[in-house]
Amino acid sequence: MPKLAVFDCDGTLVDGQASICEAMETAFAAASLAAPDRHLIRRIVGLSLPQALQMLAPDASEDQHAIALQSYKDAFRASRMNGTLEEPLFAGMAELLDRLRGAGWALAVATGKSDRGLTSCLASHGLTDHFVSLQTADRHPSKPNPAMLEAALFEAGAKPGEAVMIGDTTFDIVMARAANVRAIGVDWGYHGPDELLAEGAAAVATSCPHLEELLNA
Repeated sequence: MPKLAVFDCDGTLVDGQASICEAMETAFAAASLAAPDRHLIRRIVGLSLPQALQMLAPDASEDQHAIALQSYKDAFRASRMNGTLEEPLFAGMAELLDRLRGAGWALAVATGKSDRGLTSCLASHGLTDHFVSLQTADRHPSKPNPAMLEAALFEAGAKPGEAVMIGDTTFDIVMARAANVRAIGVDWGYHGPDELLAEGAAAVATSCPHLEELLNA
């Protein structure tokens, strides 16, 4: 039976919060908007950028949203090109992915990142060839819409009952529930364990070894 593990990226595979917060602050400044508190920025990680901006600046004009969106993309691209982008893998993640592949799991990613952002992130960690499906905000509605998870299932040839979604936010858990896929939360990201369980996570992992146990249970 196919086994498919679909991972969120930011807050699950990698810790990109510093770069995300810096790019968002740059974007708000370019749009002449007061920057939100970093706690609020971390809360929207996982959403597609337009939805994140709408949540962070609901009263801003369409022009301001457009300026902020482009400025965010430009800031992220600049940090990637000048070598200041920080997206380290969480401890033990690379080893976990290798062990899962060795045990016969197919791996996929469903993320609010762009195609370019995800491709660059995975390449920087030598993980490009680990995944059979990469789903991003460029081709799907924002989480928690289940479109990107359903596309991952299709590309991997897996049924909902043969897959698990792994993520750090309630957006991941609600998306999984909408696709009839089991969800496992992780406690090292941007939403708390109680929130993840309340939205329907089967369990919340406290480390990569614990996540591996939950996946193989």
